[in-house]
Amino acid sequence: MFVDSHCHLDRLDLAAHDGQLATALDAARQRGVRQFLAIAVTLDDVPGLVDIARAHDDVTFSAGVHPLHTVPDEPDTQAIVACAERHGAVAIGETGLDYHYDGVAHDVQYARFANHLRAARELALPVIVHTRDAKEDTLALIREHTDPAVGGVLHCFTEDLDMAREAIRLGFYISLSGIVTFRHATAVRELARRIPLDRLLIETDSPYLAPVPHRGKPNEPQWVVEVAECIAAERGISVEEVAMQTTANFYRLFREALPEASEDVREALTHLTGQ
Repeated sequence: MFVDSHCHLDRLDLAAHDGQLATALDAARQRGVRQFLAIAVTLDDVPGLVDIARAHDDVTFSAGVHPLHTVPDEPDTQAIVACAERHGAVAIGETGLDYHYDGVAHDVQYARFANHLRAARELALPVIVHTRDAKEDTLALIREHTDPAVGGVLHCFTEDLDMAREAIRLGFYISLSGIVTFRHATAVRELARRIPLDRLLIETDSPYLAPVPHRGKPNEPQWVVEVAECIAAERGISVEEVAMQTTANFYRLFREALPEASEDVREALTHLTGQ
């Protein structure tokens, strides 16, 4: 049983599935993917994600503005809170800081991230963090604004082990994507070996970053299995152990997603956690 903890279902390339999102999700379900967290990159995306979630019981969604997206009006904390509450988001984000690319000024990103973190704290929802080349500012804002009892996730993580360890200390999980399978991603594979398994999540970030052996194609939720297989191989454990532990981690973090889980998923989690 797998969870794709970060996928952009409203942005998938569906050419291989006759233009049907349902067919793409069915392909993932046939491989054991039992839950999908659809990620917003602007607040305007959220109503469309609501429609997807209404059509598919195993889809939940977030509410937030990506650090690299230009929006006509910067949402303040209360605007983010209102959107998430109105639509029933299970998380805030994706948000964060990306100092690698130009496009959105660093001070704008910083203020936007702080607003998202305040919203997440007010709602007691986990926050989904995009971070690149912004280690110190990312951690400083998390320390200032995040409740460790609620926490969040550093998604598609490619930064260093020290940052991962500090984020975990602050109540966060670390999510690995298809990058872990890339030939030259030796540092990410080291993370796969060294991050505690009870703090790992897996994701596709589809339609981006398709894993080996699918590189060059639009990514799909079904290929989260390849991410789990790579992590299992690096750690010398079974893919089933990676699947079950990362699934348990997902529901431990995204608590609001659990009421939407099917009965067999609930039974499997009870067996795994003993709760």
